[in-house]
Amino acid sequence: MYNVVIIDDEPAICQSLKFALEEQYQVYTFTEPGAALSLLERVEVAIVLLDLKVGEYNGIEILQQIKVVSPSTVVIMMTAYGSIPSSVEAMRKGAFSYATKPLHIDELGILIQKAEEFYSLHSKVQWLSEALEKASDNFGLIGNSPAIRDVLAMIDKVKDIDSNILITGESGTGKEVAARTIHNQSKRRFKRFQAINCAAIPGNLLESELFGYEKGAFTGASQRKTGLFVQAEGGTIFLDEIGEMDLALQSKLLRVIQERKVTPLGGTEEIDVDVRIIAATNRDLMKEVKENRFREDLYYRLNVIPIKLPPLKERREDIPLLVEFFIRKIGDGMGKPVDGISQEALKILQTYSFPGNVRELQNIIERAIALTNSSYIQKADLPDEIQTKEQAFISHTLIPVYVGETMEEVEKKVILHNLTAFNGNRRKTAQIIGIGERTLRDKLKKYQDEK
Repeated sequence: MYNVVIIDDEPAICQSLKFALEEQYQVYTFTEPGAALSLLERVEVAIVLLDLKVGEYNGIEILQQIKVVSPSTVVIMMTAYGSIPSSVEAMRKGAFSYATKPLHIDELGILIQKAEEFYSLHSKVQWLSEALEKASDNFGLIGNSPAIRDVLAMIDKVKDIDSNILITGESGTGKEVAARTIHNQSKRRFKRFQAINCAAIPGNLLESELFGYEKGAFTGASQRKTGLFVQAEGGTIFLDEIGEMDLALQSKLLRVIQERKVTPLGGTEEIDVDVRIIAATNRDLMKEVKENRFREDLYYRLNVIPIKLPPLKERREDIPLLVEFFIRKIGDGMGKPVDGISQEALKILQTYSFPGNVRELQNIIERAIALTNSSYIQKADLPDEIQTKEQAFISHTLIPVYVGETMEEVEKKVILHNLTAFNGNRRKTAQIIGIGERTLRDKLKKYQDEK
């Protein structure tokens, strides 16, 4: 139900228009423009019916203020027949159309319907523009490592399957990016992608955000609100940090998944929803289930298709590609183009553990670009803790390489010497030499089989 505002200095006109429109719209009436503008700053308003002269105020000046406060609001001017030239001038200043007094409700209804269609189309175009901008920002899935190729292959397999997906991985690995990639490549890509962080909103507010509420459902509910499930109709809803959702709300979410219906708070009528659910968490949900903090039935409903995102330390071969992408993207955004990164600085990044994963790498590159005085990011541009933390582990012992040795033999020497230097710590060895732990494990098994 769209919000409609009526601004006219005649209370009788305001009341008659409200009576005629209130079955289809949430109607607000004002005889003074200041209060109307105050509402427009707080509430999303689709249509304004504005008198050309409101008391001592000029309607065209009010129109211009409305367009500053709420540019997407559609304004219809109301005017006496003799003031049509002024209404045409108002249209040049941003009004959608005009209606002449005395008003004919049927004709006005058709005009408002056209204004509603225009507002809806404008909102959709704006949303698609924002979605396309976000779709191009898939930095978390840039790479050519086996780990990220496995993720991309899984996304390609499941993109058009409507089964629920559970994405797991450490913070900063790109779980929302993966969810957007699934949506943007799927048959649902022309509908909305609605994301919500379940950890960022208190439980009582989260329920109203997901399912919506009716006017008067609780104190402060002055108008009806559509929930994200209904807004995402035909598209995808992404429930980030699902492990933070409280148990009471988990049971309501389970019912929505099972019945594909939602009931707004304070409402009695169920609304059918066709939405694909993608959830994500950095928690071990099975452990949460065993400790009675997460519903087992909901876990299995969400975990139909699991996708695990690898931490950056397990895809170190992707770091140069990510660095190159961030340098180009962030440098252009800052208006401070940087040509690249020095080998010394890149080596430091490749030996760092990245507890914050791809998001941390992005922040490091952004900081370096902001601080550097060079056309290339240098070691000195990196945070001090990055320069020293991992370097303390690096052994400076020379590894002998002889003429005639194959690359495979050299690789074996590098791996085994580093493994010895780090007292058999496979994770640290993999971090330092820039390969994934799984790759290291496979190579060590191969060396054992060769004995």
